[in-house]
Amino acid sequence: MKVIICGAGRVGYGIAERLAAEENDVSVIDTSEELVQVIRDTLDVRGYIGHGAHPDVLARAGAEQADMIIAVTLSDEVNMVACQVAHSLFNVPKKIARIRAQGYLHSHWSDLFSRENMPIDVIISPEVEVGWTVLRRIALPGAIDVTSFIDDKVVMTAIECRDDCPLVDRPLVQLTETFPDLVTTVVGIWRNEEFIVPSSSEQLNTGDVAYVLTEQSQVNRVLGLFGHNEEEARRIVIAGGGNIGEFVAKKIEQNQPKTRVKILELNRERALKIADNMQRTVVLNGSSIEQKILIEADIQDADLMIALTNDDQINILSCVMAKHLGCESNLALVNSPTYQQFTKSLGIDADINPRSVTISRVLQHVRRGRIRSVYTLQKGAAEIIEAEALETSTLVGNPLKDLDLPKGMRIGSIYRDGKIIRPDGNTKIRAKDRVVIFAKAEAVKSVEQLFRVSLEFF
Repeated sequence: MKVIICGAGRVGYGIAERLAAEENDVSVIDTSEELVQVIRDTLDVRGYIGHGAHPDVLARAGAEQADMIIAVTLSDEVNMVACQVAHSLFNVPKKIARIRAQGYLHSHWSDLFSRENMPIDVIISPEVEVGWTVLRRIALPGAIDVTSFIDDKVVMTAIECRDDCPLVDRPLVQLTETFPDLVTTVVGIWRNEEFIVPSSSEQLNTGDVAYVLTEQSQVNRVLGLFGHNEEEARRIVIAGGGNIGEFVAKKIEQNQPKTRVKILELNRERALKIADNMQRTVVLNGSSIEQKILIEADIQDADLMIALTNDDQINILSCVMAKHLGCESNLALVNSPTYQQFTKSLGIDADINPRSVTISRVLQHVRRGRIRSVYTLQKGAAEIIEAEALETSTLVGNPLKDLDLPKGMRIGSIYRDGKIIRPDGNTKIRAKDRVVIFAKAEAVKSVEQLFRVSLEFF
């Protein structure tokens, strides 16, 4: 696949890195000579210095032969125009744009991004994506990572195996045998900085992170079986009243009337604007790394501090201070991969990488075949993939135990006729089943092939 990426920042670089590793033909455009040079020096891609919306620059990058353009510059307007030019002049089949300003995304203007007006096939809003990720973490405090598949019917949770985990040192098959009604599968284990695709005889160790696919109604039960019975936070302090902080607070007001939220916002004008938009949320004007403001927000009585500013250092420090002052737990937005390596040792309970969230969203539209959703794990070391089985797929018709499945993958859930099925060796996948799969990075291409339309079929 030939892909043009407009924007060589963190997100653009991350997408280029993933696509290049999968042997796609990738070209990256950016106005920064420094960023383009870094891309050229470190990745097997072509880099072009210039404006991503200019026709001559897109032409040099190979837009006439491109299958897709992904516009992820820091400017919404550049991203939109780049997609428009790619469509109008070069007839690029698929166009993806990152749009941050919520004014463009209001339902009242839903026709804006239609083929007749501004032909963008996929709109990605990082703030909204990250906001939903934060809300899922709040809802399941025992998990260190959460996402959902099959229209929220299946939930993936990453669960840390602590010293008190009842499932440690026991074969995974015991989980199935002891709780036969439990529709759950441990699809991956993160141990010693690498993924293991577990067999039924595999045992969990203290310190492991288990990646578990579970029917939505049974998630809390599964967390309890792993020894995680943390209660959902009812008193929350949010550091940062930007788009993400405001989005999270509004959703909590709408969906969790018993939860009390306070926002700390440094910019006075912004703080006043947020306060006008809120009903129950208390907004305080001040820095989240000032002890006086934290105490004024009653941080010592809070269940959770969520740091969502644009500054990694402030997010980390405010979470550390909140914990020191008596806050029960914390969650930090951390962009830098360097900082993410140290968050645990600094006292950060959980962190979210906005770049990973955005890249996951992009990848589901890049993947070939009937791929419905993609979620990347541990900086791209593996993916959880939801796909639809086709009549022509080698997956269909035979028991799983008889299939020569690619190494590095495990099927975790199957959705058929309104029911979630936990697969075993005797399970047969049918055409139109929706399947959720764990795949290590090296197995992703093979998984794609399983869900592609066979040319022989035509």
